[in-house]
Amino acid sequence: MNQSFYGLLLYIFLVTPPVANFMESLMVIHMHMQMPMLVIAGMLMARFFQKRFPRFFEKWNSNGVPGITLFVILMVYWMLPRTMDEALTSTLVEGFKFISLPFLAGISLRDSWKKLNPFGKNSIIISFTVLFIGLGWIYIWSPVQLCNNYLVIEQVTLGWAFLLTAIGMIVYLGYNFFIDPSAYE
Repeated sequence: MNQSFYGLLLYIFLVTPPVANFMESLMVIHMHMQMPMLVIAGMLMARFFQKRFPRFFEKWNSNGVPGITLFVILMVYWMLPRTMDEALTSTLVEGFKFISLPFLAGISLRDSWKKLNPFGKNSIIISFTVLFIGLGWIYIWSPVQLCNNYLVIEQVTLGWAFLLTAIGMIVYLGYNFFIDPSAYE
């Protein structure tokens, strides 16, 4: 079995109503499990589309910048509290989530990442680290409830999850800076 098939199975699993409802019931699971797993499903399915439409990817995303830009725009959009709320209340927005994250963000991330140079990759990771620190701060110390469909304590939990993820990214960047990975190949 190839990875595209596993990506399709993961995608089908994630869109089934009981699984989707469970993952959307808690804010931190919605943001830090369901959405990344949808992107991972798209990354796994990307190889099928790359083999099927090679000229499209060569022409559209030859250096990786357009694809990574699309990925960043979509990820920032889905991290907004308003879009998380709308994904729970609007079927159209929820459908867009289940299409945009795997088929636009996941596929473009997989196609773009190998085409970027190390500076571009580190720039993306640094940008997301700063974004996660900012979102963590906003979700934790906001004096008002940001998402109407979630409790304030869930909002604070999500903020701490953002900060812990940012710390992990900082550790990765430090490791990349101080250790030469080619010495271990």
